[in-house]
Amino acid sequence: MDKIYPDARAALQGLLSDGITIMAGGFGLCGIPEHSILAIHDSGVKNLTVISNNCGVDDFGLGILLATRQIKKMLSSYVGENKTFERQYLAGELELEFNPQGTLAERIRAGGAGIPAFYTKTGVGTIVADGKETREFNGEMYVMEKGLVADIAIVKAWKADTSGNLVYHKTARNFNPIMATAGKITIAEVEELVEPGMLDPATIHTPGIFVQRLFVGTHYEKRIENRTVREK
Repeated sequence: MDKIYPDARAALQGLLSDGITIMAGGFGLCGIPEHSILAIHDSGVKNLTVISNNCGVDDFGLGILLATRQIKKMLSSYVGENKTFERQYLAGELELEFNPQGTLAERIRAGGAGIPAFYTKTGVGTIVADGKETREFNGEMYVMEKGLVADIAIVKAWKADTSGNLVYHKTARNFNPIMATAGKITIAEVEELVEPGMLDPATIHTPGIFVQRLFVGTHYEKRIENRTVREK
């Protein structure tokens, strides 16, 4: 099975349609699939449900999909860097399902592992638990959270071999590995592609069995959200 595609547009060909659910890897602007997001933007697909830790910034990352109103609903744990998100949400134009960050990560991991639901103490007694099943275990209350899967997962890795085995670079190993397991189709964009056998098996973070499509991206911006320096 040939997993290699020439670019993001080709890798997404035939997969995009209105109303689908997309998982997008990254944390802040670290390790985000820049080229895949841009290709989704250019496709014009709309009414998307997007699962991602956050929604980029106003003019970069997932934020560009907000600007064109292609996102209908976000499942996130943090959205504080995006004014467009704030305006659309407060105006009732964007649906939001907030998740504690660990809960979001575990929902994705559970979905990728085929676990339909699990119980956690996080959120008990708060609005996070509203409308959800709760249950007592050993004298403590827990809230049930459902596993998450997506029609497409788009992830960013540092290196890959042609079989789709992925290696992430430092902090870009964030939501990417678990999202790679939870997409019905996973598309990985990478900075370097090598032949099978050239990656140390002990360093592989995502086995190739989880990756269906793969392409090499170039000219990554790798922006920093807030650059802070110490005063002299």
